[in-house]
Amino acid sequence: MELNEHNKQEYPPMHTCEHIVNRTMVNLFGCGRSVSAHIERKKSKLDFALDHVMTEEDIKKIENTVNDVIKQNLTVTTEFITQAEAADKFDLKRLPEGASDTVRIVKVGDYDECLCIGLHVENTSEIGKFKIVSYNQQNNILRIRFKLE
Repeated sequence: MELNEHNKQEYPPMHTCEHIVNRTMVNLFGCGRSVSAHIERKKSKLDFALDHVMTEEDIKKIENTVNDVIKQNLTVTTEFITQAEAADKFDLKRLPEGASDTVRIVKVGDYDECLCIGLHVENTSEIGKFKIVSYNQQNNILRIRFKLE
């Protein structure tokens, strides 16, 4: 099996939390996964294409839902499948040019699964508390900045 090399240094708790935030946004607001992401140890940001105007209540709902998922102590697992097998289930447009035929699926319990080559925790109990530190929305793009405590 040949896989693409992973060339980023990531902080596994934050990266796994990103997966939970993405699924939460899809579930709560019917938007797609983030259109851009910058994931760092101290503070991270995600941008979502969203025509729904967010309220303080919406932001609290995101924060509460993500923390509820984290508290479920979900196991984070990986699975390897071919791009052909993944095509019906996942958006392959984000794969880099020349990506290997074998892709990795990262699953956060039964809550989320997506294509990813990043580093993750083994269980959501390792993440800590999710806190949205700021957000803004313009031109149908919602930017959320968050940290883990």
